[in-house]
Formats: sequence, C-alpha cells, structure tokens
Amino acid sequence: MADRHGLLLYATDDVMPDHARRSTPEDSPFLSAFAAMDMDERWLNRSPESMLDTFHWFRGEGFDLIVEDLLRLPEERPVLVEGFRLLPHLVKPLLAVPSHAVWLLPTPDFRRSAFGSRGSLWEITRRTSHPERALSNLLERDRLFTERLYEATKSLELHVVEVDTTMTEDALAERVTEVFGLRPGTG
Repeated sequence: MADRHGLLLYATDDVMPDHARRSTPEDSPFLSAFAAMDMDERWLNRSPESMLDTFHWFRGEGFDLIVEDLLRLPEERPVLVEGFRLLPHLVKPLLAVPSHAVWLLPTPDFRRSAFGSRGSLWEITRRTSHPERALSNLLERDRLFTERLYEATKSLELHVVEVDTTMTEDALAERVTEVFGLRPGTG
C-alpha cells in the first residue's frame, strides 16, 4: 500500500530492538522486568491477563521513541506508520484528522494463521518447558489485547477494520485506502 501510494513506510516492529536498547529502567520499567524474566516466567507462569497487563509495548512504553523517530523523517512524503504499538489513546491526540488512522484488528483464527504462515507460530513458545501451553497463553493474551484495542478505538471513535482469514491482501488494502481517502497514485 505504501508503494502504491508513494508513502514512506515506518514499521514499528522493525525498530523494537533499537527502542529496547534506547530504553532505561526508569522510563520503561515493564520492559526491564520482562527482559529479566526467563521464557517460562514470560509465557507459562503468568496468566494471559497478567501477561497483557504487564507487557511493556502494550502499556505504551517506547511510544515516545516512535514519535522521536517520526519527527526525524523527511517531510516531503506522507508516512504510513504500522504496528501493534500504536495504541489508540496515544495516537489520537497526534492526529490532525481522525481518518488518518485505522486499526486492523485480527480475528483469533487470522492471528494463528498469520503466525503459522510466517513460520513463527512456535518461534517463541518452543523455548519454554511447555510449548503448547505457552502458545495457548500467547494467543489468548493477543486475543485480549485485540479486544482491548477494539473497545478503545470504538470509545475514541477511531476507524477499525476487522481482518479475518477470508479477507485477501488486496481487499484489505482497498478497505484501508477507502478509510484514508486515498486515490491511486496519491499520498
């Protein structure tokens, strides 16, 4: 979509390692706590609810680093920013126009299918003492996060597109293009 419309793409997932390095225990206490845990502590010994409530990126830690990065980008081209770290309550105050943002919220089946198709379904969980239970916890945590995002976007009157396994990439791009009000070749 960024290529189609001449937009610069900033993927928040790609900068997570850099942001983790730039963070300190003072400004990112949940990240520091997470980094100190072993894999069983992260994915097995806590409930999915606790995992959600204490996950640093879901709490907005490092969001200021995203903003810093974006402010350093050239102003000649519009930027498409994507990633799960873009929490509605943090993004909305920065929007000039509410239609400049849309949250793509996956169904649980889509999330599991996406992990599987990328080959990352077991990447994290196989490093635990009980991979199946860790995967279940991780998927449940992500389902709860998606639920939380849905409620937040609705209460803040922001745009949402639900993504399920029947939606094609082209259909999704078309839907997002409509929300943004883009025409082919425009940014």
